[in-house]
Amino acid sequence: MKHSSSEPEDILRTFLGFLSVEKGLSTNTIISYARDLKKLFEFFRKKKIPWALAKEEDLIGFIHTQSRLGLSARSRARCISSVKSFYRFLVLDGIIKKSPAINLSSPKIWLYLPKVLTVEEVGRLLKQPGEKNSREIRDKAMLELLYATGLRVSELIALKVNDLNLEDGFLLCRGKGGKERIVPLGRTASIAVRNYLDNARPLLMKEETNDLFLTSRGKSFTRQGYWKMLKKYTQKAGLDLGTSPHVLRHSFATHLMERGADLRSVQLMLGHSQITTTQIYTHVSRQRLRRVYDKYHPRA
Repeated sequence: MKHSSSEPEDILRTFLGFLSVEKGLSTNTIISYARDLKKLFEFFRKKKIPWALAKEEDLIGFIHTQSRLGLSARSRARCISSVKSFYRFLVLDGIIKKSPAINLSSPKIWLYLPKVLTVEEVGRLLKQPGEKNSREIRDKAMLELLYATGLRVSELIALKVNDLNLEDGFLLCRGKGGKERIVPLGRTASIAVRNYLDNARPLLMKEETNDLFLTSRGKSFTRQGYWKMLKKYTQKAGLDLGTSPHVLRHSFATHLMERGADLRSVQLMLGHSQITTTQIYTHVSRQRLRRVYDKYHPRA
């Protein structure tokens, strides 16, 4: 397990950076997560439990301790969410093999729906990179590919050239826990990626590498690098600067559901292990349908 011997402060700093860059969470939310996890690490310190070796019963003990201290149901739900997110991150980065928090359940609270862009807003965003130079061609391909597939940004930047099958229109994605899945690839994204491979990647490549997307220095992309690139184009498109790579993933799933895709297919494309995770998009679609109904029905 890499980094399993890191100090709690170091791994917490890395995790909070992940929340900011890949998840695009607000500053207040990140502060709350940090506060929850500092309490968790203090609990571990008192109990002499290594954070990377914690078991489910250790986490349950921590939550029960917080409950006895008078934590409200909403705060307790957020605390559980913080813990689950932290251990999902550790699995995603290969630091631990299995999350001990996977079966933690939250108290019933109001459902928060993910933020999504409209089809028109996505269109505006995808039009921003031109084809003036190799970087713009690359950026266009990365944006088109992310919206076309709904990949997590960590999955996108980890793609290899031989993961693509542009002729048949699909790619091989290695997701959380090393699980592989086949994801369809649309015509528009395939054209953008082919243009990048033919006209931009050879100019960016400084040494032989199988990494698909390269920086201007010929290195593989980081989450932070992708976030900066996306932020630049959302600003040019006049969109909310809080737009994160995960918003494109949410938009991908929501737009599929709105056009009649079945839940199981969307689950497979997103790489969700549990279909209950995917069901959030049915709520998003219903919410939008309600707004359309209220706006246009004469007796709404």
